Amino acid sequence: MADYTKLAADVRTKFGKGAARKLRAADKIPAVVYGHGTEPQHISLPGHETMLLVRTANAVVDLDIEGAAQLALVKDVQRDPVRQIIEHIDLVVLRRGEKVTVDVPVVIEGESFSGTIHVQDLNTVSLLVLATDIPEHVVVNVEGLEDGVQIHAAQLELPEGAELETDAEALVVAIVTPRGTADDDAADEASAEAGAESGAEGAADSE
Repeated sequence: MADYTKLAADVRTKFGKGAARKLRAADKIPAVVYGHGTEPQHISLPGHETMLLVRTANAVVDLDIEGAAQLALVKDVQRDPVRQIIEHIDLVVLRRGEKVTVDVPVVIEGESFSGTIHVQDLNTVSLLVLATDIPEHVVVNVEGLEDGVQIHAAQLELPEGAELETDAEALVVAIVTPRGTADDDAADEASAEAGAESGAEGAADSE
């Protein structure tokens, strides 16, 4: 059984912007837990521990809501657009053994063939996975891949038990040669050849 971050949560009875500001001033974050036909529970979470928790995508948390245990998935984090302070969090009730659809980050590893770069078209892919076994990311290795190679969603190596929900034909990453590189090389070669010819002619004239 996986070990999840445990957070102690308090039930909220006061709402509105003023109440939310008071909570944040006390280093707490307003949140709501819902799903599986349950009544939404309005709670507050400890600020520092929660900020550490949501650094990971699709974080699962073991809540202690005033003595009642509840497993939940962080579904949405609302932040102040300027200060990036967490203003509110939505959590979805989880049941052990059920499957959920989540957006999982795509991480690129390795370096493509010399003179090429990788262009990432998808930053996340949607997967159907066990709620208690959500992967942190999906890795795409581009080591040594040459210009023109394309990797589509269907070619991704998924964690065991995961099912792809994203369109199988969706482009994830492509290997390309940066525009101008080939032309620049040709121009350099032409310039070098012209210089060599000019040098040869100058030597001949001096004789």
